[in-house]
Amino acid sequence: MISISEFQVKDVVNVSNGKKLGSIGDIDINVTTGKIQAIILGGNGKVLGFFGKEEELVIPWRNIVKIGEDVILVRLSEPHA
Repeated sequence: MISISEFQVKDVVNVSNGKKLGSIGDIDINVTTGKIQAIILGGNGKVLGFFGKEEELVIPWRNIVKIGEDVILVRLSEPHA
């Protein structure tokens, strides 16, 4: 079993192109089933949390290929990465 805090420190990498997408900022949990629906990566556009546009990337759980010791591998099509 893995804790949320352990989950959040892992880098997320797209296996389709090898690009590092960032780290997990949040997770979407189905409160009825208790299962994770998606992981949410925070954007990098803000300066000190104030200026700029922050975009989130929502990755459905079905797109997760492997959760490793240091990284989470996901499969996304090119427009997202």
